[in-house]
Amino acid sequence: MDTPASFFKIFAQNFYFSLRYLFPHNTQKIMKIILDKIGSVVKNANFSDEVELGDKIVSTEGAILAVEVLEDKKVYNQLELVSGRMSTLHKGDIIAVALGNRKALRGFVGKVPDAINVGETINVLNLGGVAGICTSENVQEVGHALKVKVLGAILKDNEPSNIKDYVLFKPLKDLDSCAKLIIVSGSCMHVGKTTVASEIIKHARRGGFKVMATKLSGVAALRDVETMIDYGAVNAVSFVDAGYPSTVACEDSITVAKGALKYLSDDNPDFIVIEFGDGIYGEYGVMDVLKDPQIQQYVVAHIGCAYDPPGALKMAEVCEEIGLPLTVMSGPISDNEVGVCFVEENIDVKAFNAFNSSEKLFSYLKEKCL
Repeated sequence: MDTPASFFKIFAQNFYFSLRYLFPHNTQKIMKIILDKIGSVVKNANFSDEVELGDKIVSTEGAILAVEVLEDKKVYNQLELVSGRMSTLHKGDIIAVALGNRKALRGFVGKVPDAINVGETINVLNLGGVAGICTSENVQEVGHALKVKVLGAILKDNEPSNIKDYVLFKPLKDLDSCAKLIIVSGSCMHVGKTTVASEIIKHARRGGFKVMATKLSGVAALRDVETMIDYGAVNAVSFVDAGYPSTVACEDSITVAKGALKYLSDDNPDFIVIEFGDGIYGEYGVMDVLKDPQIQQYVVAHIGCAYDPPGALKMAEVCEEIGLPLTVMSGPISDNEVGVCFVEENIDVKAFNAFNSSEKLFSYLKEKCL
């Protein structure tokens, strides 16, 4: 027969293991918090301003965090909200961001940290709310990267959430069918790609075409996608809608592009306008997508945007080599007749300026390609 001592020993052991089961050692602390602002990078999550936070953070690309702004800045001090509106950040603001990588020639360079804990300081790397550890800054143009304190991981069903939990489409290995594609690429960032894409969309819409649009590379922001919708695209998506905060070091850049094109093609557009963020030689995987044979077979026009004659010349040379030659050139190279003449005499393609000759640009594309 069991003695009272052995009975209590067994009871204590069972009670101890019950507690461990109900309250394991690694159970995270959960608290509710009110968000002041939500970055557009997490737009598909549809968070309310009240969210639950956990103190166990998985430091991986796309992880959604709540952070507190630690300082006031005079430049590059705004956050693009899920509405697309820009809002100035102030010290003490509580905002939702997502971890990601960035390598911008005229901005910040940053990466997802190997590990991250509540209370540590990281940086906001872009206007859309991508955050990480800043490793290099273009101080002359954007100042220092904004410092924020990590408050915790925003939870979904008591688990750390990630923008990959909220997607419109998934990466696709094989693109078996697709609408016609008009590609707009550039020699680098800030060479007028969004303007060219938007003007093409505007004139196509006026002409009765059903147009879709997508941005297939860059770092998360709604601005360019929303601009293309404003100009007449029936629908527009980006890599963010597949759960990627940027395409830096993205091994899935080609499959994400194919997923976006299949998603838009399912609605039977007359064609899809593609804008590539950054340049063909940047760190965002543009060249990988441009080289893909399955995508190339659906391209009917390729517009290259360049800043100056050397950039235009090299871009045309490279695109010819990869099997996707330029149809037209635009961007600052076409601002006046000096650049236009250089392109037409040395590259043997037409050059049209999107600001003052956009109707001629679309008429040329319509006659030649559509």
